[in-house]
Amino acid sequence: MGGYSYDELGAIFAMQGFAGISLFSVLLLMALGLAIIFGQMGVINMAHGEFMAAGAYTTYLISTLTETYIPAFMPYYFVFSIAAAFLVAGTLGYLAEFILIRHLYKRPLDTLLATWGLSLIMQQSYRSIFGAREVSPTLPDWLMGAYPATDMIDIPINGMFVLGLTIFTTLAVFYLMFKSSWGLRVRATTQNRVMAGAVGINTKKVDRYTFALGCGIAGMAGAAFTTIASTGPTTGTLYIVDTFMVVVFGGAASLFGTIASAFSIAQAQSILEFFISGSMAKVFTLLTLVIILMFKPEGLFASKVRR
Repeated sequence: MGGYSYDELGAIFAMQGFAGISLFSVLLLMALGLAIIFGQMGVINMAHGEFMAAGAYTTYLISTLTETYIPAFMPYYFVFSIAAAFLVAGTLGYLAEFILIRHLYKRPLDTLLATWGLSLIMQQSYRSIFGAREVSPTLPDWLMGAYPATDMIDIPINGMFVLGLTIFTTLAVFYLMFKSSWGLRVRATTQNRVMAGAVGINTKKVDRYTFALGCGIAGMAGAAFTTIASTGPTTGTLYIVDTFMVVVFGGAASLFGTIASAFSIAQAQSILEFFISGSMAKVFTLLTLVIILMFKPEGLFASKVRR
């Protein structure tokens, strides 16, 4: 194939696969937050990418402050910046739900327009505060470089770290949604809001914290994103379409569907980008998803819920 030996082809697919792991990790973190908001609450959050950007800018800001004032802390700041990104994006999500979203439940098209307007406001805020140019944090030395798995395959350390973060976050979300009392209240509200309220569940509080959690996870995705690319005011819009594709293809409110969908889309795009251009790789991936959704319109793992 194209003059490559079998060993070279194997190395190429392995390297592209590892590159796809980084994209998979960011997409999955983004999609986990969006699946919670869209799947559990029925809110079409077009500003989800901007909450991711909030986490990325938080990481950049902490990096800059650490490098300027306490450079000895540079090897450790990134772990703390992930928690800070979650808190900042989650707080912004909490405020957005309280000020805007709570007035628009059961009006999905209105939530789409309102959050689209919110995304434009957030983009302009980033542009005013951080400037129009893309920025990148200074990563600690232990995130740099690659591990030589073989003579032809190098595994990027930052990709493995982001994958570990994604696995940890996914397990934490699974525990929260399916093993905790809070998750039970969320699922009860999703299945039957009226009955959940009748048995004493504060559904408005559940909605608020659920939206904040989804935005907080997007903030963590932003922190992870800084290890593979720079951040600009419109960075979030580049990933929002792919994130919605992941959620819709996997099946709304399905954690396992979200994981399978994010992995499939990321690997398909990464491997195709080696043989064709990035835009054509996205086109082929999108066409494949459309064809599959024609036969399975509710996604890979559809969940039946009652509103």
